[in-house]
Amino acid sequence: MEVRVLKYFLAIAREGSITGAANFLHLTQPTLTRQIQDLEKELGQKLLIRGKHKVSLTAEGMILRKRAEEIVQMVEKTEEEFKSISEVVSGDIYIGSGETDSMKYIAEVMKDMQIDYPNVKFHIFSGNAEDVIEKLDKGLFDFGVLIQPIDLSKYDNITLPSRDVWGVIMKSDSPLAGKKSVVLEDLVNVPLITSRQMSKKYSADSGFLDWFGQYFDNLNIVATYNLVYNAAIMVRAGMGYAITLDKLINTSRSDGLIFKPLEPKLSSGLDIVWKKYQVFSPAGRIFLERLRKKFS
Repeated sequence: MEVRVLKYFLAIAREGSITGAANFLHLTQPTLTRQIQDLEKELGQKLLIRGKHKVSLTAEGMILRKRAEEIVQMVEKTEEEFKSISEVVSGDIYIGSGETDSMKYIAEVMKDMQIDYPNVKFHIFSGNAEDVIEKLDKGLFDFGVLIQPIDLSKYDNITLPSRDVWGVIMKSDSPLAGKKSVVLEDLVNVPLITSRQMSKKYSADSGFLDWFGQYFDNLNIVATYNLVYNAAIMVRAGMGYAITLDKLINTSRSDGLIFKPLEPKLSSGLDIVWKKYQVFSPAGRIFLERLRKKFS
């Protein structure tokens, strides 16, 4: 057995399909299929149950997955230990993140790591959960920072020690500006600017469906956004009230905007996630170790 082929097998086990694994590995599907067929012949066992759109592991396949993980991890650890003897840790770490004030905690880890490893560079890409997950699954991001709740079946994760509060950004001279907080009745008849997360497709998972209850389907949503900076521009233009997280834009009265929290309170936790069985570069592995040390 070759370690390379074991990695191919683990990619299929993780992705749940040969097509998905082939895309992740940058191989053609026929090439990957042939490699796995050769592995099955070598072991004399059927490893995969092939369905129309996905594959699952046989009992023998599950045994091999456990052994393959141990073998691959040991080989990679040995290689990295020898590389570290003579090489300076360098490289790029790619992080996709939704907009959140809690990113400041991760930035602290990044700053400390760059002091010790100045040749490591971080690349941050902002987007909503759908965008981040798509690129994370394709291997374009090493890590994702996502607002809960999240389907973690394909990921390992670390939960950040803070929660973001949902509320409404409005013009400082709006009729709701004098209120301490915003209640449901304040929002049912006003123009709303909402994130795509608040769309009907995601509402049951994000908590908005429960918060708005029977009024959800009749909300007057006039625009949607995926980056709150653009939502703030629409609020300043007088288009409506933006439902978003606190501390993402300047909401001082001198800027013409203010933030009011929802009442009853609606908040969301955050997770740093990465793909299960992810093979990290030395820089990525050190960064993960430091994240675990700070947040676990």
